[in-house]
Amino acid sequence: MERLQKVIANSGYTSRRKAEELISKGLVKVNGEIIYELGIKVSPNDMIEIDGYILKNENKVYYLLNKPRGIITSTSDDKGRKTVVDLINTNVRIYPVGRLDYDTTGALLLTNDGELANLIMHPKSQIDKVYVAKIKGLIGKNQILKLQNGVLVDGIKTNKAKARILNYDKKSDTSIVELTIHEGRNHQVKKMFNAIGYDVLKLKRERIAFLDVKNMKSGDYRLLNPKEVKKLYNETKNKTC
Repeated sequence: MERLQKVIANSGYTSRRKAEELISKGLVKVNGEIIYELGIKVSPNDMIEIDGYILKNENKVYYLLNKPRGIITSTSDDKGRKTVVDLINTNVRIYPVGRLDYDTTGALLLTNDGELANLIMHPKSQIDKVYVAKIKGLIGKNQILKLQNGVLVDGIKTNKAKARILNYDKKSDTSIVELTIHEGRNHQVKKMFNAIGYDVLKLKRERIAFLDVKNMKSGDYRLLNPKEVKKLYNETKNKTC
């Protein structure tokens, strides 16, 4: 027996927080009865219905996508724009783990495994998220140290990070900087550079944990193999426990 919101999240239908909202709004039925109470436990034989959709036990799938620029990180968009889910050919209901901005490219995980998604996004997971940013101007060692030690973003100091200069182009007056963070706050990387006086011209997430997109073209995706999935679970559980 497991809590209803956990079963919904683990099915890949939505996040646990969103599942709790659906229950509170009376949009979830168990064996035909509307459930409002959070924390009610259900068995594998119970029929769960969410706003008319019958929850099914689907095989877990895990995709790594090299997200292109100009794609929405969502399962749907009310403006009719293309989403990351539209790029993947699957009949399984999947959703992105975290998000990348509309104009940000690179590594993005999509899955129907709510448990792993929650572990990766947990504040204590400390999973590496490696970004490469093209910024306007020459960045110095003092600014790199500020990024490493944490800067104020929306009034809250960011955690310690890793940062290094990869290149400076004098002709275009642009710097290429690699930044490794463990958080996932809204527009965090761009805001971190803004906090030290730089605008981000281009941004790509090169790696999540040990998963990178170096040999993948923009828009390409692939299934993770069982060893990779097990390694992700091990890395997240070791840090959140």
